[in-house]
Amino acid sequence: MSKIVRSSKFSNVFGAVAKKEDVYDELKITRSSWDSNFIACSTTMFAVCWEAAGGGSFAVVPFSKTGKWSASWPLYTGHKAAVIDLDFNPFNDNMVASASEDATVKIWVVPEGGLADSASHVTTYAQNLVGHKRKLCNVKFHPTANNVLASGSTDTLVKLWDIEKGDSILDFDGHTDLINSIDWNANGSLIASSCKDKKIRVADPRKKGSVLEALAHDGVKGSRICFLPNNRLFSVGFTKNSEREYCLWDERKMDGPLTRVGLDSASGLIMPFFDPDTSMLYLAGKGDGNIRYYEVVDEAPYIHYLTEFKSNTPQRGLCFVPKRAMNISECEVARGLKLGVKTVEPISFQVPRKGTDVFQEDLYPDCFSGDASETASDYFSGKNADVKKVSLSVGFVAKPKSTAVSFEVKEEKVLSEKELRDEVDKLQKRVSYLESEIAKKDAHIKELTK
Repeated sequence: MSKIVRSSKFSNVFGAVAKKEDVYDELKITRSSWDSNFIACSTTMFAVCWEAAGGGSFAVVPFSKTGKWSASWPLYTGHKAAVIDLDFNPFNDNMVASASEDATVKIWVVPEGGLADSASHVTTYAQNLVGHKRKLCNVKFHPTANNVLASGSTDTLVKLWDIEKGDSILDFDGHTDLINSIDWNANGSLIASSCKDKKIRVADPRKKGSVLEALAHDGVKGSRICFLPNNRLFSVGFTKNSEREYCLWDERKMDGPLTRVGLDSASGLIMPFFDPDTSMLYLAGKGDGNIRYYEVVDEAPYIHYLTEFKSNTPQRGLCFVPKRAMNISECEVARGLKLGVKTVEPISFQVPRKGTDVFQEDLYPDCFSGDASETASDYFSGKNADVKKVSLSVGFVAKPKSTAVSFEVKEEKVLSEKELRDEVDKLQKRVSYLESEIAKKDAHIKELTK
């Protein structure tokens, strides 16, 4: 009986590692053992948690500044303890939020193109968000409402902030331990969390009593969560035997997972990343060199394994560049920034296709435009708005079909009879020489095989 192979336009997606000269090297990346990504990016730059002898700091690196970094590069150093997590404002490529062990979240505005090499360390922040009682775990900007930020802490609270006012407006509570991860759904109407108490929770924090929860993973190690389309939640964690697994949930019921799948027995926390434009799900393990990717569909079993990117270099963290920065002409559907011990390595995920002189509409549906759909006051008053989208066809540049632009046409010279005889004689001598060389090799082979 023949096996039916599932067809997918993403089945041949491959990961291409950046050339050495396009890698960011000699970075003094934090040595913290916290289960954070330690890196975040916008369409023009990335931020990475920095190693600091005292206090907390992070660096902001423009994509254009590749190669080795100077030890004297200016940093953002306003925190009193280590920076744990970072997130860029989706509506402002130059605004980044930093979460620290000093129990504060700070909002920074980065100059266009990043800091100059000669600049001094930056200690002046745009906003200081104070309200948590213990160290911060993570921060996440709202996907549609401007100036709304969520922060999770070891004080068991997720706080929702209006960063323009600098106020904590709402709390997402009910947790009994530190917050491992948080995520918004597509329009930001719901927020989900995974907690060290082994439970996942989902709620509209603007509505009291709307929290739904479930015991997700039995292992004592960390877990992560992210939203998928059509009212689904995806969680990753560990079993009692410390094996890695993932679960898919219906966010409306949470009485049990739709599916539970074991992955392997590696010890590193899985970091999930979902691309709503391609419906591809990327799973990268801390300490692993590999990145698995899947396609998410509406019918059971919902999640289909595609293939994986393999590397001998382990990753400490990972983030993905916004879709608006993709190289559309190369059929690039995603680009990850892989955080190593002292490097950040771009990995381009591409669909191999011929005839890329036209825009590939099936690979690039309209994506997030980078514009806010509502204000913070709109969101906190109970309103919801869908993500604003834009076509990527505007940024498409067709590949040239040939590197030769023009040819010089020369008149062919007519040879005389003597010139033709000389040319024939030359070619006959060449044939005789090649025949003698072949005969020598045949004789040598016969000698060896006796």
